[in-house]
Amino acid sequence: MQISDNWPGYSLDLFTYPQHYYGDLEYVLIPHGIIVDRTERLAKDIMQDIGDNDIVVLCVLKGGYKFCADLVEHIKNLSRNSERFISMKVDFVRLKSYHNDQSMQDMQIMGADDLSKLTGKLSFVFHFFFFFFFMFCKDIVGTGRTMNVLLNNIEKYKPKMIKVASLLVKRTSRPDGYRPDYYGFEIPDLFVVGYALDYNEHFRDLNHICVINDHGKAKYRV
Repeated sequence: MQISDNWPGYSLDLFTYPQHYYGDLEYVLIPHGIIVDRTERLAKDIMQDIGDNDIVVLCVLKGGYKFCADLVEHIKNLSRNSERFISMKVDFVRLKSYHNDQSMQDMQIMGADDLSKLTGKLSFVFHFFFFFFFMFCKDIVGTGRTMNVLLNNIEKYKPKMIKVASLLVKRTSRPDGYRPDYYGFEIPDLFVVGYALDYNEHFRDLNHICVINDHGKAKYRV
């Protein structure tokens, strides 16, 4: 789903959201219900591509945890209602690449010490085993620099296959041509929060994906 640059979004008055964020947001870009429906569709697409392979999911923290949890749950539900059972294991890695709303040149990767267990596996970034399918779940892809750094670290362990699922792909002025294998929404180059996406650790408890305003940035700046 592509959200155009001139999309005005939804008025905040149409939704409920935590009162402590009143005055900090411009508008709702993607309501929670649409996120859930789109994630279920992604789960169906992934199930069709998995075949008889089991899954190891690598969730990129912290912004990817809600998307990952919902996507895994949808896949589990589809598996329960089908003739084939998909076994899934979940692991986590944390990336830190922003200071306030600016992307940093040096990206920190934390929690990636035991990636050697992926050697010889079939990888889907969202990740997998048996015929091991390794898959990354990520919150948002912008320029692609962050994902390229992470994928380079994963690939040195020689997994059989890697696929990437991202909830959002951002249209930026600095694209490097990278596109995830599965993504929910293509959005304008906006700084968005909510659905576990944060601004200095705030707004993760917001269910909808919203655009933060200048007051919100100043209020929570570090």
